[in-house]
Amino acid sequence: MRAVRLTTAQLDRAWGAVLGSAVGDALGAGYEFGSATVGSGGPAMIGGGLGGFAPGEWTDDTSMAVAILEVAASGVDLRDESSLDRIASGFRAWFDTHPPDIGVQTRRVLADAGPEPTAAKLTAAAYDLHVRMGRTAGNGGLMRTSPVALAHLDDDAATAEAARRIGELTHFDPRSGEACTLWSLAIRHAILHAEFDIRSGLAQLDVESAAYWTERLDEAEVGPASRFTNNGWVVEALQAAWSAIVHTPVPHGAGDGDAGMPCAHLPAALSTAIGIGHDTDTVAAIAGALLGARWGASAVPAHWRRMLHGYPGINGERLVELATLAARGESRSATGGR
Repeated sequence: MRAVRLTTAQLDRAWGAVLGSAVGDALGAGYEFGSATVGSGGPAMIGGGLGGFAPGEWTDDTSMAVAILEVAASGVDLRDESSLDRIASGFRAWFDTHPPDIGVQTRRVLADAGPEPTAAKLTAAAYDLHVRMGRTAGNGGLMRTSPVALAHLDDDAATAEAARRIGELTHFDPRSGEACTLWSLAIRHAILHAEFDIRSGLAQLDVESAAYWTERLDEAEVGPASRFTNNGWVVEALQAAWSAIVHTPVPHGAGDGDAGMPCAHLPAALSTAIGIGHDTDTVAAIAGALLGARWGASAVPAHWRRMLHGYPGINGERLVELATLAARGESRSATGGR
């Protein structure tokens, strides 16, 4: 059992990684693939979208992240086969509820792996699909990766390996694993050091992959964020999220009240992410995880946080409870709040 001592501020940022992702997901759900137009006041928790969601309800992005978070909250090493088996079972339990919004690739892998999948069965199904299709780098692995960082705050190499292995349960394409590694390590860095550093994970990639992602990150930083509309592809999903973050100015006391605080960067950057269009819930979920890891749960607008809910019948406060257990590495039951 691992145990991590966090400051109050670091714990708030760990909460923020999970809440920020869930809020981005629920906020973006209503605008996915042009379901609604973002008004002049920015995005709101309108619900609807492709899955007919209630206002404040998260989608498959967070539902799958919860399956990972519940295992992480029990204080285990996510790289262990038994932990991966529990995650695989959690994915299947969610799949068996017939969710209204699920990625094509994820659906095929979960169906092919059968009603009682182990991690090995899921990974084999994902591999077989990759061999048949040639490219399986959808954004479905990256969208759910935020809990991985919380489980391994004490070890960057463990974070990288866990991110890759959990991503491969449904998405075997190497670019997906690399994206999950980079984003999980960026979340870890932000929680621990209160700064954005997307390049902190490049050292965990091989030379070719690090060079590839350096070019992609440079492109994202040149922008504009609005160019990254092919964001169903994991590479462009990461670029869209990162570009939204870096191209949204951080306030420095220039406004009235909360609007002038640096933490106002979180809702502003989520608005930028959703404004890119197309897979709005996923891009905002990805961006929200890193924004929350940097600015903390205290930066998540209270009215959004109060509305937050979703599978498996939990709310934002339960996400905070699970995130606390995951970040501290305490071995306790993660299912008591259902």
